[in-house]
Amino acid sequence: MQTAKLGNSGIEVSALCLGTDLFGSKRDEATSFALLDYFRERGGTFVDTANFYASWLDGFQGGESEATIGRWMKSRGCRNPTVIATKLAFDYPGCAGGLSAAEIQRECEKSLTRLQTDRIDLYYSHRDDPATPLEETMEAFHGLIQAGKIRAIGASNLSVWRVAEANLLSQLRRWTAYCAIEQRYTYLRPRYGAGFGPQIFITDDMKAFAKTHGATLVGYSVLLAGAYTRSSSALPVQFGGPDSEARWKALRAVANSSGATANQVILAWMRQSEPSILPIIAGSSTEQLAENIGALKIALSPEQMQFLNEAGNPEAKTGWIQSK
Repeated sequence: MQTAKLGNSGIEVSALCLGTDLFGSKRDEATSFALLDYFRERGGTFVDTANFYASWLDGFQGGESEATIGRWMKSRGCRNPTVIATKLAFDYPGCAGGLSAAEIQRECEKSLTRLQTDRIDLYYSHRDDPATPLEETMEAFHGLIQAGKIRAIGASNLSVWRVAEANLLSQLRRWTAYCAIEQRYTYLRPRYGAGFGPQIFITDDMKAFAKTHGATLVGYSVLLAGAYTRSSSALPVQFGGPDSEARWKALRAVANSSGATANQVILAWMRQSEPSILPIIAGSSTEQLAENIGALKIALSPEQMQFLNEAGNPEAKTGWIQSK
């Protein structure tokens, strides 16, 4: 599998990241291990989890995903090639949430125990915590890096100005800055004013910030839980309207001309975009993972990229579709 760098951290990861939010809960251990094995056998190294996965499901308390990954790494002896990203800030049973120094230190230790490891490769702020001074948060992260318990830090679901503020503060204090930014993203564009609760959609401003400062963008929910390919999966209400209809049409045209699935075109488009956005993939079966990993073989032409980017824009002038 192709690889990518996590900002200026020096950490190299696979070009696709495996999302594991339902591992150890809706995905039982045998299924979770099979998916992790399949991903690893095809060169996947980047695995994404969080401390509170999957506390929102009845019968689960949080920590199930991390614990499942920990048992898998121990049983396979594959800790060193695996790059683990986990997160904190949401509350779950036994955890008040937030980004105070005490919370960061306490949750880091709990995650290390569940993952059965001595370090976390990428530790994300999972959401903002305006009640805690930014200095306290960033100094606590830096202390964990100095202690060797984490290797790099990232920001998930933080606004661009808060990431910029945090990184400027870290630069002035000579602390470690955020090297990766993880937010929601997909090919369809949300309607103006659409919200996703605590989740934040990657904006043009965030893309410009990442490109200027060398941060890696990571996208989640990129395939809308199967809505692009399964008629049984309704399109989220945030994406309704004429713009989405135009982009749906463009997506189908490129997929048909490329001999690829819509999902594969989306993943290829993300990776070939400027700046590139590293997709988090997921699935309930190895067949779904195989489709997603197959996107790495798709190379969209400049004309196809322009056509996809301009779809839905009234002033678009690309003539690619007329020649197909």
